[in-house]
Amino acid sequence: MTTSVNHQSAIAPPGSAPSGTALLTDHYELTMVQASLRSGAAQRRAVFEVFARHLPHGRRYGVVAGTGRLLDAIERFRFSPADLDFLGSAGIVDSPTLAYLEAYRFAGDIWGYSEGDCYFPGSPILVVEGTFAEAVLLETLSLSILNHDCAIASAASRMVTAAGDRPLIEMGSRRTHERAAVASARAAYIAGFASTSNLRARYEYGIPSAGTSAHAFTLVHDSERHAFQTQLDSLGETTTLLVDTYDVARAVRTAVSVAGRDLGAVRIDSGDLPVLARQVRALLDELGAVHTRIILTGDLDEYSIAALGAVPVDGYGVGTSLVTGSGAPTANLVYKLVARASSAGDDEELEPVAKRSVGKPGRGGRKWAMRHRDEHGTALAERISLAPPDAGPLDRELLVPLVTSGEIVGREPVETARSRHRSALAELPPYALQLSRGYPAIPTVFEPDGQEE
Repeated sequence: MTTSVNHQSAIAPPGSAPSGTALLTDHYELTMVQASLRSGAAQRRAVFEVFARHLPHGRRYGVVAGTGRLLDAIERFRFSPADLDFLGSAGIVDSPTLAYLEAYRFAGDIWGYSEGDCYFPGSPILVVEGTFAEAVLLETLSLSILNHDCAIASAASRMVTAAGDRPLIEMGSRRTHERAAVASARAAYIAGFASTSNLRARYEYGIPSAGTSAHAFTLVHDSERHAFQTQLDSLGETTTLLVDTYDVARAVRTAVSVAGRDLGAVRIDSGDLPVLARQVRALLDELGAVHTRIILTGDLDEYSIAALGAVPVDGYGVGTSLVTGSGAPTANLVYKLVARASSAGDDEELEPVAKRSVGKPGRGGRKWAMRHRDEHGTALAERISLAPPDAGPLDRELLVPLVTSGEIVGREPVETARSRHRSALAELPPYALQLSRGYPAIPTVFEPDGQEE
């Protein structure tokens, strides 16, 4: 079988997509395995770390999300007979490599920051240890999941902060890939969103879902009154009526006329939202619907939500900005080899390694991380060391076991990650919650040299 790159790749027949995750990777992961099997380096023990050299411009912190999805994906990282047939017929790898991949099971160890925790430049949010071959194969999978979910959760956290006590609905499914929509809903919920419009996210992760009607529902009926009455008859008076299809003021009067003073909510999706919200609140109060809530949607982000803080509204729906990371659709995470043995064998000592390229230098050695806090529990620094830290009584060690000897040990409910994010955010200094451009909320200090990132 040829070992050269074949540009006339075999194509799987329609409907034959693999159920596992092994082919959710880059071509060069497999060619590295093939070459390292030939050199003998494949069986050298190695440590890879996932970290961000910097946060998106102006951000104060990042949010870890996607860990649970990654653990599920690693568990299903298997090369099926169909996968192997494809790789062989396409000439992507040779026969010895196919034999290795057929038996592939990740048998190493993985540690990581707990999902929902915050991270900073240089934070080793994932540490993967195993043989070079088994660990390098997880690079693309790890980065594709964590880069997306961390970016969404980081943006969502800023939106939740901007909204204060007002709930947020994630409603970006129509603005992204269908599977990214589910992952986005999960990441947003971890960061504090109250619900999602995506039913698959509710089915898979138990995230509360919400939704009533779009403008099409009003337009398909003979009148706005008819549409409102139909919705009320179906869903009850606590439903939310969309009032900006035609004339907002007239729609609000019609809504209260049909539903009565106990109408649950009205939604405004277009126009000058601050002005309309104030007008609608005054009109609802005038009509006696003083408890009817106002929900705003329509191209909102953390900045527009913050600007609406003084406007009498009760909640927001966020779509496009959320699922695109509010201008930062990736977390800029990388997966780098930081230590390796000089020969095969579990007892071989690990030696630090790092690239020295201009603009992208690395820091060699397997890392540990600790959040240094003061007597009030406020975070002061992210301390990264080359040995397990000597944590003080107020400090918090950040890396927890996720996979031990190939067994998943770090699964937890999404509600646990959601609660953790609230706690992690509460320990950051107030500066972290500002939306204006600035520096990371706390410095990253590398020990023993004491240099800051």
